[in-house]
Amino acid sequence: MTTIELRLNGADPTVIADLVTGNHILFDQNIVDAFGHLSVRHDQNPNQYLMSRHLAPGLVTDADLLAFDLDSNPVIDLGVRYYSERFIHGEIYKARPDVVAIVHCHAPALIPFAATRQALRPIYHMSGFLGCGCAQFDIRDSAGQTDMLVRDPSRARALALALGTKPMALMRGHGATIVGSSIRQVVYRSVYATMNARLQLDAVRLGEPIFLDAEEAALASASNDKSLDRAWNLWKRGVES
Repeated sequence: MTTIELRLNGADPTVIADLVTGNHILFDQNIVDAFGHLSVRHDQNPNQYLMSRHLAPGLVTDADLLAFDLDSNPVIDLGVRYYSERFIHGEIYKARPDVVAIVHCHAPALIPFAATRQALRPIYHMSGFLGCGCAQFDIRDSAGQTDMLVRDPSRARALALALGTKPMALMRGHGATIVGSSIRQVVYRSVYATMNARLQLDAVRLGEPIFLDAEEAALASASNDKSLDRAWNLWKRGVES
């Protein structure tokens, strides 16, 4: 095995490429800036996940990726700095076998919903996945006074518990954590959850929003999941041009 293959423990090159591209798309779409991170469950070992070392998402290359176990320890310690909040990823993968990819971000449009505990609800079909609701997480409930960062397994377990079966958790004074069944789905959800937040705030200024009902949201979500590549390929071209 090459050095990269050892560090990534034999992960599929396609998964590795999508992980790099996903990081760049999230930056290009203003979901992350210098902070935030994207991970994917290892395609050969469900008890590991792949993520970058401590680095701004827009700068991530395949040389920056490595495998972690679900306790968020690097499989091969490179002796470099790792994301302090990587425990978010390990604990959610433990709690949610269905989750294949995770985004943690500080997208500005999402912050008001956690700060006010207002429900983020689907205002149009592109965000139908929000129809099953978003979790709310307040770190004070489990850890008291902190720097707001989920920097240890205990705090991450509390976040995973709050997330439950939902597609995302809004984190008071912090940001959001979004989960999905693939890198492409979680990137899509991150982009359209943020867009929905902007549109919902606009609708509230005009009057009382009319949201999708539960059945509409479920049908829209299933339909959109069949077209993830349409958005992905457009966003990918944007970051590769």
